[in-house]
Amino acid sequence: MRRLPSLGPRGEGWVVLQGLFLLAIAAAGLWAGDAWGGVLAQLSGLIGVVLVGAGAVLFIRGVLDLGRNLTPMPRPLEGASLVQSGAYALVRHPLYGGLTIAAVGWGFLTASPAALLLAVGLGIFFDLKSRREETWLVECYADYDAYIGRTRRLIPWLY
Repeated sequence: MRRLPSLGPRGEGWVVLQGLFLLAIAAAGLWAGDAWGGVLAQLSGLIGVVLVGAGAVLFIRGVLDLGRNLTPMPRPLEGASLVQSGAYALVRHPLYGGLTIAAVGWGFLTASPAALLLAVGLGIFFDLKSRREETWLVECYADYDAYIGRTRRLIPWLY
């Protein structure tokens, strides 16, 4: 894959696109939900609650583990340190993974095929965004390549 665009000096365009994706997923669940009913809807709701909760836990833990290193931009802060513990021992991008898991959960919770489809798109988007971000991380941290070899990208134990 050729080099992904930075979309701004700190990756601002990636953040804007991320926000648009999240808004579209929320809207799709609110406006186009209830595509199935009965037992399937109950099972879907249960799966949704579990996934939204799991995604929220991963996201919040990632935010807490980053501490002062937290930035909404994909380019790391100057003088920041590489965090490899907590959620970052499971995945390199727990915020992206947590949002993706929660978005899939939202699609199930609201019984919205549109939200589920958009959540898959969000996962693909976060895969691309994380690849762009990792170009900067490799430049900043000498041990980032070794970290890549030890951890999954987005979803604990899966990817």
